[in-house]
Amino acid sequence: MSNLVDLISRIFLSLVFLVNGYSKIINMEDVMFWMEFDHNLPGYFIYPAIVLEFAAPVLLIIGYQVRLASISLGLFCLATAVIFLRDFSDPMTLTNFLKNVALAGGFFIFAINGAKEFSIDHRLSK
Repeated sequence: MSNLVDLISRIFLSLVFLVNGYSKIINMEDVMFWMEFDHNLPGYFIYPAIVLEFAAPVLLIIGYQVRLASISLGLFCLATAVIFLRDFSDPMTLTNFLKNVALAGGFFIFAINGAKEFSIDHRLSK
């Protein structure tokens, strides 16, 4: 049962990033504008974010390089929380900040434990 829960957990955690990566692609100009004018960041930062939001979740789902993908997504969650979610006077922003921190915690657990039986990493380790 723990192997199945491990796989389902990797899928659930990954879905957020796959959906957000897709959203960034279809709303690229708006996201770049928001990054540049609301947060004083170069708009081209969207490109590595999109790559990370697609590549790392796919690796997580198939269970390949789970530790590296998990660390990358965990650090991404913390970085985006600190950069974009600092207005704690807004309850939704605070909630989203805490969600990012919680997601990072989940990813760091995968980084420590790796993936279980339903993963490429597990098969390669045999």
